[in-house]
Amino acid sequence: MIRRPRRLRVSKITRDLVRETRLDMKVLVYPIFVVEGENIKSEIKSMPGVYHFSIDKLDDEIEDIINHGIQNIMIFGVTHDKDACASSGFAEDGIVQRAVRKVKSLTNDLNVITDVCMCEYTDHGHCGILDDTGYVDNDRTLAVLAKIALSHAQAGADMVAPSDMMDGRVGAIRKVLDEHGFVKVGIMAYSAKFASNFYGPFRDAADSAPAFGDRKTYQMDPSNFREAMLECAYDIEEGADMIMVKPALSYLDVIRGARDRFDVPIVAYNVSGEYSMIKLAISQGLLNEEAMYEAVMSIKRAGADIIITYFAKDLVRYIGSY
Repeated sequence: MIRRPRRLRVSKITRDLVRETRLDMKVLVYPIFVVEGENIKSEIKSMPGVYHFSIDKLDDEIEDIINHGIQNIMIFGVTHDKDACASSGFAEDGIVQRAVRKVKSLTNDLNVITDVCMCEYTDHGHCGILDDTGYVDNDRTLAVLAKIALSHAQAGADMVAPSDMMDGRVGAIRKVLDEHGFVKVGIMAYSAKFASNFYGPFRDAADSAPAFGDRKTYQMDPSNFREAMLECAYDIEEGADMIMVKPALSYLDVIRGARDRFDVPIVAYNVSGEYSMIKLAISQGLLNEEAMYEAVMSIKRAGADIIITYFAKDLVRYIGSY
């Protein structure tokens, strides 16, 4: 007997009927970069189609995001107010805090997630407090991260996302949030964040590159799968509501491993370098625009429940039409 799998590919309607993996705008998170100043909407050169926005220019952007069917945003703050202890990161009038309040004044239809780290606010660009040797002091850093997370919750954030990769930070943040009555604020933990070369455009966008050295003493070795599973397990034990793998496209095996082992929602961050290389290839005619959909679909197929991606607006034209 001749097997004929092609019978299920004969028409688009049949292909739609038997599709095994589906993308939905509801599972996408769209990152936005908020900067100091006024009347700023400026394209980020290293990330075509992605912009810096001053807070006064968020009105139109938030309306556009909602019109695209996006329900989740992640806010990153860009500031020149930096010092050794990241004090602007937890200031009541900090850039993220003001942005959260602005978004919440505009709509209740968006789930607002905030990035919790110190690299955007330290003058040295590292994700924690440095000791006398220039090494990041893990335990001293936890208290600052908890203060940043609390300030975001107080501003109205629905969820905080610690991205620093310090040991014990999820537990420290959960404790402080609960003590201050923010038991409903979730934690999306950057659990398996690798020391990747794919972060370059983001560091340009967020002005967060380290002034010296690198982040390999706290971000993970790209070679390590078992360690990633341990990091995910530790964060879940400490109270993470979701765990994240970052980057996504080069770490699909890690996403799959997390999906197979853990029952919490799995988040994947389709990072700036992954975005920019596809966008630039499309602009040069080397790839068709459908490559965006194919790339993000591969992340979903690997097992991600939630995908943070700069492609979110672009995907509207494909989701529902494929």
